[in-house]
Amino acid sequence: MAYFLGIDAGGSHCRSRLVDERGTILGTGESGPANTRIGIERLHAVLSEVVQQAISAAGLDAAQAATIRAGMGIAGITRTGMREQLAALPFPFADIIFATDAAIANLGAHAGAEGATLIIGTGSIAEVRVGTTSFAIGGYGFPISDEGSGAALGLSAMRHALRALDGRSEVTALSHAVTAGFGHDTARAVAWMDAATPKDYAAFAPLVMDYAENNDAIARSIVEDAAQHIERFIETIFARGAVRCALAGGLAMRIKPWLRARTVARLTDAIADPLDGALLLAGLSASALPTRKTHVD
Repeated sequence: MAYFLGIDAGGSHCRSRLVDERGTILGTGESGPANTRIGIERLHAVLSEVVQQAISAAGLDAAQAATIRAGMGIAGITRTGMREQLAALPFPFADIIFATDAAIANLGAHAGAEGATLIIGTGSIAEVRVGTTSFAIGGYGFPISDEGSGAALGLSAMRHALRALDGRSEVTALSHAVTAGFGHDTARAVAWMDAATPKDYAAFAPLVMDYAENNDAIARSIVEDAAQHIERFIETIFARGAVRCALAGGLAMRIKPWLRARTVARLTDAIADPLDGALLLAGLSASALPTRKTHVD
């Protein structure tokens, strides 16, 4: 029996999926943030946790676990020296291949064929494969990048809320809801921001979407601005040679109705999800992939 393990390590969650050569799911795992920004030791701990969860659920012994071929897509792996640090970590596998979380999302979305995937989750990044060449667009990290993402929505909401507290802009239902968590106290909000992570800002994204869908003027403007960034992402993806483009990420389906109809018409549905992409990276045959809904961070 051959075993394949896929891991999708993103800014909000880390997930694992263990399958046999037929693609039958034997075990899964889930934990918290696992991008490289949390530090190599903590990252190793999270990865090890979801690995062990999947192996335990599958009931594999140490000898069987040692035969696993693993593929891991990790957010932030392109940071200088990170691949080398990851390669030096102890994992009990026969083989392991590392890639970005965007790369595995794109592998899954097109079942290993060429195409592009725009991930809109905690952050945002496009992964494009044209022929045998793969490259990323965006994804340079929050707050300088990640346009149209959950973190970007949350940051814009916080900016508006603080201006509203100052009296520099109109108080809306959205601003009131954001500052309510800080007792409408600017000092408490600033203290929160001193330690806030992209995931913390992205936690406001569902709130922003809720109020935008209920016609809060500021929320609508925030979401419309995000949609414009996503539109530009998609235009660039096709301009750079992609033959198809799929959306992925926790925010993707919610932001899709805010895109122009002609943009949506150019998009295709993902064939499989990022964990399936990680399994392809590990060596699983594309013929073993079932169709699953796409969800990444």
